[in-house]
Amino acid sequence: MDRIVDAWPVEGRRVLEIGPGQGVLTFALLEAGALVDAIEYDPRLVQVLSTRFSREISEERLTLHLGDAAREPWPPFQVMVSNLPYSISSPVVFRLLETRYEAAVLMFQREFAERMRAFIGTPDCGRLSVMVQTFARVEACFVLSPSSFSPPPEVESMVVRITPRDPLFPVEDREVYGRVVRALFLQRRKTVRNGLKAASGLLGASAVHHLLLSLPEEVLASRPEALYLEDFATIANSIARFRG
Repeated sequence: MDRIVDAWPVEGRRVLEIGPGQGVLTFALLEAGALVDAIEYDPRLVQVLSTRFSREISEERLTLHLGDAAREPWPPFQVMVSNLPYSISSPVVFRLLETRYEAAVLMFQREFAERMRAFIGTPDCGRLSVMVQTFARVEACFVLSPSSFSPPPEVESMVVRITPRDPLFPVEDREVYGRVVRALFLQRRKTVRNGLKAASGLLGASAVHHLLLSLPEEVLASRPEALYLEDFATIANSIARFRG
């Protein structure tokens, strides 16, 4: 766990940990001088953590929260460091993109992490990779084999470091941008033209008609996975301006 903690400075920082489990990573964060808010879904584990870290809780270096981190409000934090439950990886990442933070060091199933890092404009990219890479930098830190855990899972894990950034191409309305990316990848086997037509209910029929008349043919004839970040920004900004 020290390698995870060392991936970003945490001393004196307010750190959010999601899914602390038995508290192995929690202990490493506290040892590194972090002020930890930990959100745990299982009330039995919250009791275990309350007993194990009673001194740290009384000293206000650790605050435990019982709840579903994929749905409930997060306390303010500067850094997120978590060995995320694989089942909530996607909702946590999408929520993170809408949050003010300094950095996130997160462990995922390797397949999920590789999809997040997939090159834009290639068949491996999707909604996850486009949204994350629009608003953040994603760096692979290291890979962990199943033998690193007890009991060992059936898959490899990867720790990544995510740091927020401004979009490389201006995004005028983040909500519209997110809707465009979601709509197109729901129809990823269709051309952009047909995907936009199918998304008239989500994006607005008038806005889609405007796009079909104004976008270059090479964009309309492409599939979403072949588009670049600039293309997604162009489509979303066109809708935002049309509505405005």
